[in-house]
Amino acid sequence: MGILGSKFQSPSQGLEDIAEGTSTNRKHGCECKKRKRNVPCDCESEQEEDDGLLDTPRRKKLKSTSRYIYQTLFLNGENSDIRICALGQEWNLHKVYLCQSGYFSSMFSGSWKESNMMEINLEIPDQNIDTEALQVVFGSLYRDDVLIKPSRVVSILAAACMLQLVSMMEKPSQSVNAVLLGISLTVGSYLQDGLIQQCGETMKENISTKTACGYYACASIYGLDSVMKKCLEWLLNNLMTHQNVELMKELSAEVMELLIQSSDLFVMQVEMDVYTALKKWMFLQLNTLWDGPIKQLLADADAWLCKRRTDLCEKEPFLDTEDGLPFRSVFKHVRLQYIINDLASARILERDNILPPDWLTSVYKSQWFAMLRTEFDNDNGPHEANKDEFERSSMRCGRKLTKDGDYCWRWTGFNFGFDLLVTYTNRFIVFKRNTLSQPCGGAVSLQPRRHLAYRLRLASFDSRGKLVCSRSTGYQLLTLEKDQEYVVMNLDSRLLSFPLYVCCNFLYTSPHSDQRPDSSEQESAALVS
Repeated sequence: MGILGSKFQSPSQGLEDIAEGTSTNRKHGCECKKRKRNVPCDCESEQEEDDGLLDTPRRKKLKSTSRYIYQTLFLNGENSDIRICALGQEWNLHKVYLCQSGYFSSMFSGSWKESNMMEINLEIPDQNIDTEALQVVFGSLYRDDVLIKPSRVVSILAAACMLQLVSMMEKPSQSVNAVLLGISLTVGSYLQDGLIQQCGETMKENISTKTACGYYACASIYGLDSVMKKCLEWLLNNLMTHQNVELMKELSAEVMELLIQSSDLFVMQVEMDVYTALKKWMFLQLNTLWDGPIKQLLADADAWLCKRRTDLCEKEPFLDTEDGLPFRSVFKHVRLQYIINDLASARILERDNILPPDWLTSVYKSQWFAMLRTEFDNDNGPHEANKDEFERSSMRCGRKLTKDGDYCWRWTGFNFGFDLLVTYTNRFIVFKRNTLSQPCGGAVSLQPRRHLAYRLRLASFDSRGKLVCSRSTGYQLLTLEKDQEYVVMNLDSRLLSFPLYVCCNFLYTSPHSDQRPDSSEQESAALVS
């Protein structure tokens, strides 16, 4: 404030003169105002000159208080009043800084035996915590910025979470270590400080093939729900679009089950490819030493299954064996109704003998009745929005567009006479119900109108699998007449990035009803026959 005020006062002017001068100026203003207008005012020119000097930048490097505190108190340990020992290392620290941590705040404020001790031996039950992580976490209490390397974020997060645990008050004679360390390290319900949040942001920004599974497991342990969600989103997008051997080896059955049951899974190309991906994953889980290219993986998985059936003379399905039981819950979420609709895929299911027969029998029965309803009961598709049914049982399929151009395709399998052609041209995506205009290898419905529920998503990714751009139509209901076309999406060329991945979900039939016909209906049906 002294420098700011100096531009208004002379160095020799006293306090009384300053006050008097201020009062005089308020009454009469500048003396130069009494002069002729053509004579320049010296006061104004001097003020402009001073303002110019104030606007001129001056560089002066100041010693940061935070840096001084970190160097003097933390690194040098000057005026330390507490010594912390852990994992064979010692830190000379200060209670006033340690009390920023909920762990130490409880330790020093209660009637614990450690409250008046000059040296504290910390027990570290978490294997993720090492001395380097403790160094970073202790140091963060003495500074306002911390550099977290993605390769070190798990251990730093573990240490930060341990020190943020809030003690549950037990008997005062107990050791606070025994109480605090007895609490679960799952700290989602506890208050998190800036360091924990920074660890979470670091993890979310660095999800990749190498980190996705490890980060998810870590976030699950330490209660970072937003990180878990981000990892699952990344895996849903990349599991099938960018298949990777190491990633499949790391995926646990719990995480794989979450992915396979989700309608948000980016499937390439059809549901049969979901089954194939699971078969490769299961093979890697049981043959952890396998090392080869991704292109060889399916052939080796099929050969292993075949050899197992031959050598062990196994007639029972693999999922019913002791080795297969851990994978039952995952395969249960494969949408088999869209696999048995294709003859070649159905034959592979029979050959592999992975799935229990009753699984397939129930699906065959369900699809047979769906076909009969379409043919004889005029089921021409879903008329009303049923998002729950859509999320639970919609057909999942996808396509990769390597570069900009013209594309037209259909997904294989019997779709109840609804021959849907998908076209990408001039940055438009178009659905066409093909009836008579294009040849089709299967039966085609001639009903005047057919309905379907759909959701179409587009995405492109960078080299680490991170979304570069994405678009979605959301859940939609569509009615198409014979050979009618419908523009599903008009793409902005500025948002396009190739390769472009197209993922679609479809429902071609109405939700299945479990109601059985009553006796009168059965009699009338018998009379008609």
